[in-house]
Order: sequence, then structure tokens, then C-alpha cells
Amino acid sequence: MLTQAPKGTQDLLPQASYRWQRIEQSMRDVCALAGYREIRTPIFEHTELFQRGVGDATDVVQKEMYTFNDKGNRSITLKPEGTAGAVRAFIEAHMFADTLPCKLYYVSSPCFRYEKPQAGRLRQFHQNGIEVFGAKDASVDAEIISRALKVLSANGIDGLRLTVNSIGCPTCRKAYLEKLRDYLRPKLPDLCKTCQERFERNPMRILDCKEDAGKLADAPAMLDNLCEDCAGHFEKLQGYLRAMDIHYEIDPRIVRGLDYYTKTVFEIITDTPDGTPLTVCGGGRYDGMVEELGGPATPGIGWGMGVERMLMVQDMRGTAAEAPAPLDALVVTMGDEARLEGVKLVDALRDRGVKADLDHAARSMKAQFKYANKLGARKVVVIAGDELEKGVVKLRDMEKSSEEEVSKSEIVELLAKGL
Repeated sequence: MLTQAPKGTQDLLPQASYRWQRIEQSMRDVCALAGYREIRTPIFEHTELFQRGVGDATDVVQKEMYTFNDKGNRSITLKPEGTAGAVRAFIEAHMFADTLPCKLYYVSSPCFRYEKPQAGRLRQFHQNGIEVFGAKDASVDAEIISRALKVLSANGIDGLRLTVNSIGCPTCRKAYLEKLRDYLRPKLPDLCKTCQERFERNPMRILDCKEDAGKLADAPAMLDNLCEDCAGHFEKLQGYLRAMDIHYEIDPRIVRGLDYYTKTVFEIITDTPDGTPLTVCGGGRYDGMVEELGGPATPGIGWGMGVERMLMVQDMRGTAAEAPAPLDALVVTMGDEARLEGVKLVDALRDRGVKADLDHAARSMKAQFKYANKLGARKVVVIAGDELEKGVVKLRDMEKSSEEEVSKSEIVELLAKGL
């Protein structure tokens, strides 16, 4: 129906928008403290960007992308995640020629995946994210993890579990994948169809299968097969996390769902009321992605954090901030002359930073007071015939139920200082 939003989408209504604004502001504040700058990329890109960058063997590319031909018969895809677009922008704008590292963030970036809608998972969703280019030391891995935890904590989401892993680099992963395939091959007939499809192109994702996890408990781990460089990087990461007093667990089964990851991968997890773990942030290194997409060899790392999931966790924990009152003051008027004075007063109050309004529906004075109560206005300024003649207004404190007369020339300053 035309009066219903498409399945898997939702409206952001005024009574909830303040929560998004607070999450967005906390993201800006936390990132600014570490020298990150905001980037905004288009909501659609050429399909090839995701096929090459995200990986054409991933579930995202094979099953979940919104792809269509535009009027020029070019294949276009609504972005399913934020990293590929940021990498493309980094290359196209020649940001690699600027001072590195290049530290970027994005806020409430709309993403699209065609999958079954459920709690915390929509077809149009929004991500906060961080991307850093040109930093190879594990200190930046720890830094972005710290930033993620700070953003979550700033929004009342604490008591989380940080799990980390290393999935190596192309050099050490090649030998490991052969060892993994040798282990999986005799078990393949007993694995699910999805795992069987992943065997040749993406066998590490089999380890992430929820259905078959119990059958693969003794599978070889990438951590035991790292090259010297990758092993050293992972040790450094742990040392930096300990130095920052960030508690972590090593989980050799974290592989993440996108092909571009190398070395560090991590997830930040919370528990739902029924005990089911929920990932609220995930990310890692993608040291080969810039080069894969046509740029110079440049290390990269980042994370994505779903805004809708953050809101869901706030609801589960009862940590959502209270909505602010939309108004500080409502100007109540009676008569045309009083309304003219009311319009002037409201404009003057707004210029001084006071959230002010008057009744544009021309209600009775009694109805205007009811309107002020519904809006939660802390102060009501009354302008009527008697007040006009005396050059004063009545100022009512709605919380204290008190009222006083104030000179018309003083009311703006009084409210601006008091509020």
C-alpha cells in the first residue's frame, strides 16, 4: 500500500529523532578528540566497486545487494556497507598524497541489504563508521577499538565483550586455506548447503557457520598458522590494548563476513535478554583493499556500528536518554494587537537562543495553556489587553505554578539568562 513504508524500512519520527542526534553527536565528539574528519559518500556506487572490494564470493554481494541498471545501462548498487565507498573516495581524491595517516569517520550513513527483516536488522539501515588509511602499526588498531568503546559508553552501552583475532595476510593465509580444506573435505557431505558452497571460494567463512559450529570444534586455527609479521602485529595489538586497560578475549573463530579483511579482526558484543549474543560493532584491517581498487599500496583499517542496533540495545537496557522539551517558552496572546507583540517577542527570544513559539492555531487562552503543558514548556509568557496597556507581560513558571509581572523591555534578557 502507498501509505505503508516498504518492508524492512522504517520512518524516523520526531519523537525518536533526538536519540539519533545524540548518538551522532557522541560519534562526532569521540572522533574529533582523536583527529578524525567526517566523510560522506554517495548512497550508490558502480556495482564493480563492491564486487572487487567486498568480494564476489560473499553473501553480501551474491545475495543481499540492491543492484539495478540505470538509464545509461550502467550497473549501479545501493551501498551495502561503508568501507568500499570510503576507499574509492580516498583513491579518487588522491588523499594518499596528503599527510598520512588519513583518519575519517561517517555518521548515520544509509546502507541497504536485501535480507529477512528482524530485530536490529533492516533492509535500509544506518552505520556509524571509522576508516584509517596509511597506518600500519597495531597502535591504530587499538585506537579505533578504543573509539568504538567510547562511542558505545557515551550512549549508555557498557559491560560489553571485546573479542579479537588475526586472520593473517595473503602470504600465510594461502597455506592455511589448503590445510583447512584438507580438514573440511571429508566432513563436507555432513555440512550445510551454504558451507558446501563456500568450500572452494571462501572456506574460512565455514568456521563462522552457526549451524555447523559444533562439528568443527577441532578445525585448525589461523592463529596457529600466522607468518612472523602477522604474529608480531597481533602481539603488539594485545600489548596496546593492555596498556589502554581494555579487556579483550581472543576468539579464533572470528573471520567477519567480507573478503577484504587482513590481520586484525574484532567484534564488540552484548547479550540480549534471552542470552543470545548480539554484535554491536565489528571491523578490522583491509591492508590490500586500496591497491585492489586501483590505488597505491596503502594499509587500511576500520569498523562499522549499526545505529538501529545501538537504539535496540538502549531499549533493552533502559538507558535511552529522555526526550528534551521542544520548547523553553510559549507566548500566549489574546487579540490581534497582542499577537503582533507575541510574534516580535518570539523572534527576539529565538535570536537569544531561547526555544520559543506561540500558538499559530488561534486557540482560546485556556487552550493555549493546555498546549503549553503538552509541549512541556517551562515558561509561559502572557500578552493580553491589560499587559499591553501597562507595558508588561505575565511570566508564568509552569513547574512552580508561580506568576509575576515583568517589564516588556526586560523579558527577553530575563528568559535568556534564566534558561
